[in-house]
Amino acid sequence: MTQLFSVRGFSKHFGAVAALEDVDFEVEAGEVVALVGDNGAGKSTLIKALSGIQPADEGEAFFDGEPVSLKSPQDASTLGIATVYQDLALSDNLDVVANLFLGREIVTSRIDPRLDETTMEERSTDLLSTLSVHLRSLRAVAGSLSGGQRQSVAIARSLLGDPRVVLLDEPTAALGVAQTAQVLDLIKRLRERGLGVVVISHNLADVFQVADRIVVLRLGRRVGTFDRTASQDRVVSAITGVEVEEEAK
Repeated sequence: MTQLFSVRGFSKHFGAVAALEDVDFEVEAGEVVALVGDNGAGKSTLIKALSGIQPADEGEAFFDGEPVSLKSPQDASTLGIATVYQDLALSDNLDVVANLFLGREIVTSRIDPRLDETTMEERSTDLLSTLSVHLRSLRAVAGSLSGGQRQSVAIARSLLGDPRVVLLDEPTAALGVAQTAQVLDLIKRLRERGLGVVVISHNLADVFQVADRIVVLRLGRRVGTFDRTASQDRVVSAITGVEVEEEAK
C-alpha cells in the first residue's frame, strides 16, 4: 500500500487542558483505520485537526510524503480530505439528488443558469450504483429515509469532490443491525476504491468487521496500535489503561 496521509507530533490545548499530546497518526491508500478510545480520549479533537476545523497547535502533516498545511477546512478539502460527521448535515426537506449536490449544483449554462436536474440525477444514479447503495427513489426526501440510507447518502455526497481520504465520525451510531451492515459494506467499498478511510467508533464489533488497523487514544495520547488479528480484550485493555497499570506494578 502507498503511504497517503500522516501527521506527526500533533498537540492541541484548550487552556490548561491537553486534548492531544504529541500524537502521530497515519492512513494509507486502500486502508481502513479505526480510531477508538473512551470519552475524552481525544478522538473528535484529532478528527477536527485532521479536517482543519480546529488546527493543531503543534505538529506536522504530510500528504503523499510532502509537508502540507491543515489550517482550515479549505486546506483539507483541497488536499482531498472529506469528513462525514455524526449529524450528517442532510436537509430533511430536500430529495436525495438535491442533498448529494448541495453546494455543488450543476447548472445548464452561465447565461441562463438553471439547475440541470437531468445531469445531476444521472450522476447520482451512477455514484450510488457504483457504491451498491439502493434507494426506492432518488426523489425521496432525506427525512423519509432510514438511518442507514441517510448515512449512505452522506458518505456518497462526500465522494463527489473525488476525495482520497474520508473521515467518518461514528457512522453506525444509533443504527439497527441491518442498517449497520449496510454502512459497513459501504466502508469496505470505499477501501476497494483505493481510498484511505478513518472511522471513529465506540462499537468494537463494527470496528473489527472493517478495520485493517485500530489506533487507540487515551487521555489525548496514542497508546496502542493493533491489526485486525488482535483480540478485542487487548484493545479494551488499551482503551481503559489496564495494560499500563499492570505493567507499572
